[in-house]
Amino acid sequence: MTQRIFDTDAYCREFTAEVVSCQPGKKKTFQVILNRTAFYPEGGGQPGDRGTLGGAQVLDTQERDGEVLHITDRPLAAGQTVTGVLDWQRRFDMMQNHSGEHIVTGVIHRKYGCNNVGFHMGSETITLDLDVEFPPEELAQFELEANRVVWANVETEIAVYDHEAAKNVEYRSKKELPGDVRVVSFPGADACACCGTHVARTGEIGLIKLLSVQKFKGGVRIEMLSGRRALEYVNGILAQNHQISVALSAKPMKTAASVLRLQNENKQNLYRLVGLENEAFARRGAELAGAGDVLLFESAMSPESLRKLAVAVMEQCGGRCAVFAGDDEQGYKYVIGQQGGNLRQLVKELNRGLNGRGGGKPEFVQGSVQASRSELEVFFSDWDNSCQKD
Repeated sequence: MTQRIFDTDAYCREFTAEVVSCQPGKKKTFQVILNRTAFYPEGGGQPGDRGTLGGAQVLDTQERDGEVLHITDRPLAAGQTVTGVLDWQRRFDMMQNHSGEHIVTGVIHRKYGCNNVGFHMGSETITLDLDVEFPPEELAQFELEANRVVWANVETEIAVYDHEAAKNVEYRSKKELPGDVRVVSFPGADACACCGTHVARTGEIGLIKLLSVQKFKGGVRIEMLSGRRALEYVNGILAQNHQISVALSAKPMKTAASVLRLQNENKQNLYRLVGLENEAFARRGAELAGAGDVLLFESAMSPESLRKLAVAVMEQCGGRCAVFAGDDEQGYKYVIGQQGGNLRQLVKELNRGLNGRGGGKPEFVQGSVQASRSELEVFFSDWDNSCQKD
């Protein structure tokens, strides 16, 4: 059985060991078993360690049937002595976030007596699932309490109890555990059965940031970050806020108010523009009253504006109204309407002949074409001449 150095020394970054066996794995990888290792295998929500082993890259570390498997990119000879070097930045990141998750869960457990029913350390954020719901506004208070534990810089305590002794120890666990129980404690905050790696003192976590909380499977899912990841996240938010602050000529703590003011102004301007647009479309319809079939070309506009213009003209012209908005390079969006008309055959021919797509009701259709204005003018001229002959 492999000696697990990480159980007693989570800070071991480099070690020597003997290769016990090496077997081919999946996708041109190899599964190496050592007599001792500091590489933590995936488990308890914590990903497996990476690094190097005797010149080979350790791509992942897994556990199978009680053995620690080092997934490497090349084989290692059984019996040889190798040096293992952990990707320490990645490992310490896991330790900061795993310890942070324990403290957050412990803080919430102390109030609600809930269980952690899910924990995942992703590449971007950490998620923990609890079997209780609480008001979202409580999240800030939980974050403050968790960081108070960090500021207290208490020493992490790890103890292993046999099955009988564990019955007299108070700790969090989702289920009854057979055999020895490894309990990780942050005094005054949490005690939980855990096989993972943790910081020696809570101050090493640096910062705990709770990003969001949402209802999830009868409880809640909390998204969080700790340590370096939390710092990078906050710095990213500050950098974005600085850009907004400069763009709006607003103080950093006033950017939200400035954005709300701009949104309100934009709504008012949009309301006025819509009114002006409706007046312009009504005038256009009046100008074309009784004109019969109408073919219009406009610069690019929103689908809603295009529809409103077509309706305004269609209701006045007494014939078919076809409006094309766009240009020869980018193509055209179109709306075609005719009160009491049947435009299905026209649209079918239009789409087929001019690389278009679209449809709708018999008397009102919309779509797009990749064609030039001259090609569209020729199409409608030919169509109208054909209809007159018929």
